[in-house]
Amino acid sequence: MSSLSYLGEKLQHLFSSIFLYVSCLCGSTCFLISSLYKSILFKVNKFFIQLFYFIFISIFGFLILRNLNPRHSEDFTSTNLDLFFTSVSSATISSMSTLEMEVFSNSQLIVITFLMFIGGEVFISMIELYLIRPKFKPWRKNSKIESILSSNNSTTSSPRNSNFNNDDDYNIELDIVVLPDSPKSIKSDKDDFTSSDNNLKYQSIKFLGVVTLVYLLVINIVGMSLVLMYLAFVSSAKDVLINKGLNTYIFAIFTTISSFVSCGFVPTNENMMVFSKNSGLLWILIPLLLVGNALYPMCLRFSIRLMGKLFVSKKREAKYLLKNSREIGHLHLFSRQHSRLLVVTMFGFILVQFILFCALEWNSNGLNGLNSYQRFVGSLFQVVNARHTGETIVDISTLSPPILVMFIVMMYLPPYTSFIPVKGVEENTEEYLFGEKQKRGKVVENFIFSQLCYLSLFIVLICITERKKMKDDPLNFNVLNITLEVVSAYGNVGFTTGYSCDRMINGDQSCKNKWYGFVGKWSDEGKIIIIIIMFFGRLKKFNMQGGKAWKLL
Repeated sequence: MSSLSYLGEKLQHLFSSIFLYVSCLCGSTCFLISSLYKSILFKVNKFFIQLFYFIFISIFGFLILRNLNPRHSEDFTSTNLDLFFTSVSSATISSMSTLEMEVFSNSQLIVITFLMFIGGEVFISMIELYLIRPKFKPWRKNSKIESILSSNNSTTSSPRNSNFNNDDDYNIELDIVVLPDSPKSIKSDKDDFTSSDNNLKYQSIKFLGVVTLVYLLVINIVGMSLVLMYLAFVSSAKDVLINKGLNTYIFAIFTTISSFVSCGFVPTNENMMVFSKNSGLLWILIPLLLVGNALYPMCLRFSIRLMGKLFVSKKREAKYLLKNSREIGHLHLFSRQHSRLLVVTMFGFILVQFILFCALEWNSNGLNGLNSYQRFVGSLFQVVNARHTGETIVDISTLSPPILVMFIVMMYLPPYTSFIPVKGVEENTEEYLFGEKQKRGKVVENFIFSQLCYLSLFIVLICITERKKMKDDPLNFNVLNITLEVVSAYGNVGFTTGYSCDRMINGDQSCKNKWYGFVGKWSDEGKIIIIIIMFFGRLKKFNMQGGKAWKLL
């Protein structure tokens, strides 16, 4: 019995030691992971974090697309570069294409939909809010841990002056002493909000993440429901899907998400040209194109105000967000006046485009077969897409050169371009939009060019890689078409003139017209450059202040 008792004690001691070892190992692992997370999140430049994110999801999407069977495997002739190009185009919401959309199976369309969703600006902003939220915890900035003799420092003497012969003096307590902010950090606010109230700021950012998630889900669900209802009641639109063998639900989900994230992909080869007479469907998509892009800051403020009224417990956080948008430093949370000016600028651009488009293209071949109402809605749909989405009801190559130049200018402009005539509305745009100034060395700053400079270099590189085709096929491979393709990739729009065998000077009997972008006829080197441009365009917000070292006198 004594030996069994001894053995039991030994086993108990062994298991206790193992448990203690495992606990220490788990604690150390969690500490290392937490330290690594904080180091990456708070020290690594946001540009590199997002660059890694887009490259990772692009490779992830490519691997899945390659392992899924296409719709017609016997007619599917694509290279790994084309599949990777499609994955990058989906992740960067560019809708540049080197393959026809109808070759993809339903499972591949779902993958492309997922890539568009997680690559959208609203989704990324929501993830960013959840990731940076720990940075604003109150204990990170406004508290210091001090070891003191008792819980009340004002009534207890210092340990150095204590009588150490008394055993009670060794009962040292640990407490968190919140030190008051310096007078420089205290700022008055109209509604008694101060920057020292970090707990409120933390809770407000948490609330903003919830509002963004609700907004993302509600808009997409409502959009899908409206598209499905339209397809159910309008037989002409549903017949198009039946003739092409497309699933109605997948089409509704794919098109809604693509429109909301401003991608521009549509499961049909002809994009929205086959729905040019379905004005009701175009009216459903037009608001989706705006609320996920240029109208998002205004819609975000409205959503915050609405959520604050619906949930009384969050009224304080909502009020703080609306009154302290600059202090929050969120890219899409503008002040009320700036949001209004952004909306006015956006509708001003649309109005100018609409007038010019109707004046030059009302009787063009692209709008043939449409009545006056359909032409009105189609023209409005086209110019709204010209900013950042890329869905189209006309063949871009048939448009007049002035319209193409206008589209190039519109695609170049960032989504939040706004006319601000009132001085003081935005004094520090870069710091306000990005939360913090990009910290670069002086040497590196001198070698950062402006956006126009980079675009010029890209156009020159494309002209070099495609110089032989520009010589042999000048009607397709001209500088205007190449410029439009490059700017479309940079603006993550997706407009393209395509490639037509009918425009070839030297006829080629083996040439077949395909429903994909102009870049689909480029060399592999040209496609790789466009991939780089799509990444560059998706991250252009980090280089909006580039080129300051260059002075034009």
